[in-house]
Amino acid sequence: MSTTLITNIGSLVTNDPAQGDGTPLGLIEDAALVLDGDTVAWTGPAASAPAADASFDAQGRAVIPGFVDSHSHLVFAGDRTAEFNARMSGRSYSAGGIRTTVAATRAATDAELEANLLRHLDEARRQGTTTFETKSGYGLTVADEARALRIASAHTEEVTYLGAHIVSPDYADDPAGYVDLVTGEMLAACAPYARWVDVFCEKGAFDGDQARAILTAGAAAGLIPRVHANQLSYGPGVQLAVELEAASADHCTHLTDADVDALAQAAGTTVATLLPGAEFSTRAQWPDARRLLDAGATVALSTDCNPGSSYTSSMPFCIALAVRDMGMTPDEALWAATAGGARALRRTDIGRLAPGARADLALLDAPSHVHLAYRPGVPLVSAVWQRGVRAA
Repeated sequence: MSTTLITNIGSLVTNDPAQGDGTPLGLIEDAALVLDGDTVAWTGPAASAPAADASFDAQGRAVIPGFVDSHSHLVFAGDRTAEFNARMSGRSYSAGGIRTTVAATRAATDAELEANLLRHLDEARRQGTTTFETKSGYGLTVADEARALRIASAHTEEVTYLGAHIVSPDYADDPAGYVDLVTGEMLAACAPYARWVDVFCEKGAFDGDQARAILTAGAAAGLIPRVHANQLSYGPGVQLAVELEAASADHCTHLTDADVDALAQAAGTTVATLLPGAEFSTRAQWPDARRLLDAGATVALSTDCNPGSSYTSSMPFCIALAVRDMGMTPDEALWAATAGGARALRRTDIGRLAPGARADLALLDAPSHVHLAYRPGVPLVSAVWQRGVRAA
């Protein structure tokens, strides 16, 4: 297996506090790293770097771990431009939201859904994302949910069953019947393709009792819970996520003191995943990352890429929003977008650059990771390695 030396790195973010400056970022200045196949073999000062079969000159630029996008909805068809335009123009709009995407997704072919997924994955990769989670949730029938997960599982190991996105329009008058379907026949068809089970625990979607039934059934089928929690209003989602030892409570926009305390107490188990693209695209209240961090919660950042409420695949954009509007420092935001996402996926092989980690990294056209927030909207990612292979 061949080795590659990446040298003359201006600043290297390892996310290993045992390295470099001893901070959570484990920052090494004037650094190098060696890739051995699909793993990191060595990191340290460039002056001490071992020989390798090939070399790449970073020319003083920064290297960071590849972004870990732990929350997205990429198996869909259709477009909701009119909805966004109306929302941004201050007009009411009632074309159906998620139901609009459900209709378009059901009508699409497998090839169309996969092509759209691959287009978004390529877009994300060019912006530094090397690991992504994605969900079903736009089919809401047994066959459509299963095919969404089958398509997704061909391109990532982080696949989430979200039959409980909303109550299917087919069951508008029988939500209890839909919960029975989600926990029964649909779960049986979907579980072989998924690692996770998720539920939108929110007014207008699924209440606490329904969400508990869905997550418990998913766990019994071998899937690990995660929860859409407290996005639109105060509710039971966060407490339920902590109670069931979910890997993440996602959104966390409306939190009581008890919710924050619960997430802090469960910091080693349940990650608070914040999705600022949703607040940006809906002009909603920003999640208070500072409050969570100061309490001791583990925080991740993710895009929530979806066609309705957060149509962005850009982790750098989410970092800039988190720093500008959510009280995070540039260091905290980068950690949350890399190591934090890895924690939300219960992974130790990604989100860091240390010996034994997967060789996923991004080269920035900047001397420091701080430029991700300092220069918002600028395409700073100039090269990406995924599993040790130059991918962008």
